[in-house]
Amino acid sequence: MERHWAPVIPRLVDAYLIWRYPPAATSSEPVDVDPDYTFTINVIDIYSLTTSATITRTADCSAAEALVKHGYLGNTPINPSLAISLKTLELFRCLKLVKASFSAEAFAKLVCYQYYIPYRPLYRTAIADAFDTYLTIQRLILRRVMGSLGRDEPDWRARYGCPACSYVLEGEEPGYFARYVAMDGNSSLKRLATSGKRSVGDTRSFDSDYRLARAFVDGFAHEVKARRAQAGASVPRRGDPLDGDEGTGEVDDNDSGGPDDLAEDDGGDPTDGKPDAPTPCASHWKAAAADEKKRMWGIFEETGIFASACRHGLILWVADMVRSGEQAKYALAMVAKLHAALGGRLMIGYDIGCDFSETVNNSSLGPEVLALGTRFCVNAFHGYSHSYNCQVVFHPNVIVGMGLEDLEVLERIFSGSNHLAPVVRYASRYRRWVLIDQYFQQWDQEKYANIGLMLFNNLSQALDIVRTQSPVLEQALKSLQLTHADLDRFANEEREFFLNLRDEEDHNLHAVAYVEALQELRSASEELASASRRFNDKAPEAPQISWQAPRTGATDYDTDLSMTRKLETRRRYLRERVKQLTAEVTEMEVALNIEARWQPCDALYQQTLQYMATRKYQRALGKLQRLVILRLFELHKMNLAQTGYRMRTYIAKNLQRRCKAIRSAVKEYNAAAQALDPPRETLDWTRVSHYTFLEEFTLLRGSRDDLHNKPWSHAHIRETMRISRRIARAREEIENVNREARRLHTHIRDEECLLTRVLNDLKMQGDPLHGAVLEYARHRRTANARNLAYLMRMYSMEGFTGNSTPGTRAAVAVPIQTSTPASREDGEDLSTSREMSTLVAAENEVMASEEKDGDSAGDNDIVHEEVSGILEFLASLRT
Repeated sequence: MERHWAPVIPRLVDAYLIWRYPPAATSSEPVDVDPDYTFTINVIDIYSLTTSATITRTADCSAAEALVKHGYLGNTPINPSLAISLKTLELFRCLKLVKASFSAEAFAKLVCYQYYIPYRPLYRTAIADAFDTYLTIQRLILRRVMGSLGRDEPDWRARYGCPACSYVLEGEEPGYFARYVAMDGNSSLKRLATSGKRSVGDTRSFDSDYRLARAFVDGFAHEVKARRAQAGASVPRRGDPLDGDEGTGEVDDNDSGGPDDLAEDDGGDPTDGKPDAPTPCASHWKAAAADEKKRMWGIFEETGIFASACRHGLILWVADMVRSGEQAKYALAMVAKLHAALGGRLMIGYDIGCDFSETVNNSSLGPEVLALGTRFCVNAFHGYSHSYNCQVVFHPNVIVGMGLEDLEVLERIFSGSNHLAPVVRYASRYRRWVLIDQYFQQWDQEKYANIGLMLFNNLSQALDIVRTQSPVLEQALKSLQLTHADLDRFANEEREFFLNLRDEEDHNLHAVAYVEALQELRSASEELASASRRFNDKAPEAPQISWQAPRTGATDYDTDLSMTRKLETRRRYLRERVKQLTAEVTEMEVALNIEARWQPCDALYQQTLQYMATRKYQRALGKLQRLVILRLFELHKMNLAQTGYRMRTYIAKNLQRRCKAIRSAVKEYNAAAQALDPPRETLDWTRVSHYTFLEEFTLLRGSRDDLHNKPWSHAHIRETMRISRRIARAREEIENVNREARRLHTHIRDEECLLTRVLNDLKMQGDPLHGAVLEYARHRRTANARNLAYLMRMYSMEGFTGNSTPGTRAAVAVPIQTSTPASREDGEDLSTSREMSTLVAAENEVMASEEKDGDSAGDNDIVHEEVSGILEFLASLRT
């Protein structure tokens, strides 16, 4: 089928442009119509409900081209039996732009309903086939439009699609980072593999500027080897209960682990590039990967996507995860592409960015990362589940230059793209990417129109933090008799303390092992003595052989003999065990230079016991904290607006098991807390089950004298440090917004000049592409007017310190087509452009009406609000 469509597609594009944007003077009938080539065909038109149409054409015009000139598209390029009107296909396209899960079958049922006929599967097939061709025509037209605007350079969209990131101006103060990028994997957009040896019917390939080629990604496949599990380590398997959970024995339908896992998934994950043992962050990430079912069944060809986006929400690139989980090669390929196309000093947020930074440094990308100054961090929301010694380095709250950016943008993107899951699961490889490409194009258009709103909201938040928190900070410094320099010093001391903090010192570890061996030896010796007494108690006073008198019923000689043999066997085992433990203890004493064996009454023995109790307490507390944070994540997912019923049910089951695990962890914690000297306060379930319990973990954890003696460990000083960091990040955000707002303003002005010039040129030439460029310009002008309206509001805000006038774009490495205000024929500046002024005024009226009705300015993104709200809560905790 593809080889039949390919030769006629260019002519179909030309025919579509003539039909869609007809010249001023045109005839309704084709020139030199040959009656012998006229034909009648069955049609689908949801607007007119016509069932057939007569198509006229010339001898040199194909049936497919003639249909397009009449406003229809056939289901096949040669001898079509059914044609769908272009207006109907455009309606279907627009529906899918706003509702990605709207399928061809659903649209076919709608058509049949309008035609008053039962559902016909034939219509579904015809609509799907024609829709593929229609989208191809639309993509080729868009490619011509972008070419006329000088925007057809390789990677132009990713490099220059977000003006707030890329439109660098002359004389502007450079930011701490050139760009802020987030990347992560998602397993929703899976596609079933072809079963058995069946051949693939649809062999077409789709070329998208969003997609990273598989060959490029596979070039990093051998950079990281999978870390082998340690001997004796407990590896979670399907159906295994969580920590402290007795388990139900059930297996969830959504579980993708188990023996059917793909054999090809043997590459290292993003945490395996570090030569040392896995850090707690890496261990938790791996556990979450198993718990969240990141491994895929062998029935899937593509097991998800790995995507990257800028901080304003515009997609950069997407890579298919093929027959594997979230391996390191996808993240490494993404970093390589970011460096090659964007360059500059990047800040890349990744949920395991702490360990992945080591993986990158140990890969072939290491020298490049070092030269460019690229840095990695953990996303703000995920960062709260990382160990604290990781947070003091990699959490956005403590990184200079981050502003208030959380880099959780992909959580919001994936929440929307999950709508595609039901329509791509059974699609061909070609159609899957057609839908993904179409969805992300629409996503980028919507996010571009909301850049001004995002900057407005960020500036409002930052100004509010500075205005309300600065007096509180100054009052706290005055009451504590501290200075800002003291807070900076405390922050550095805290960072160094936790970076150098080890779980256990070597001498402590050896002392613990020695005391544990002594305890085991004493226990085995006592058990041996007890077993020997019980064995000897059965011995007669003098050796003799006699038969016992018959008991009631038959005498069971085998039972008596078995009991005696068991006692003797136990005695022999315990004797060997005591000998073995004695040898181990003696060997330890030689290695540790212990001349006299420690006794329970010795001071060193008692100190070690106290340390062991504290050690057990710390471990119980860490386990409890991890479970509570995981519960927080799951509760958040339960409230996501677009989470499906099956996923909510699955999360609810996991949450129920997680609560059981937390109850068990609370019991374990209480036992460890009571074993301390002096005992710690115990906890109950009602206290642990609330979010506010998170802020108590740092205080509960502080049991070491060297920590309590630090000034920055005191609660009131830590709260002051937190406020100071928050204000510092807010001031950085103000600088970032000021810079990005002027970039956006300049881009809007320059783009308006460019659109005006190109439209005038195409109109003078009588180019049919003029109509397509004009339609593109209308959408862009509407988005630009919305952005400009928010920029004007920003300029009038109390506390705005940026430049409210557009600037001049700095020179770029690759020249791109642009225009300056002077190139406008009327010399009119954008701010006084009649058309743009009208659009901006209309946007201002809409915003004023929304405010009057009580609707505050905000992105229409419920997930964004939920994530931002919970981040605000976590950021406000006293840690």
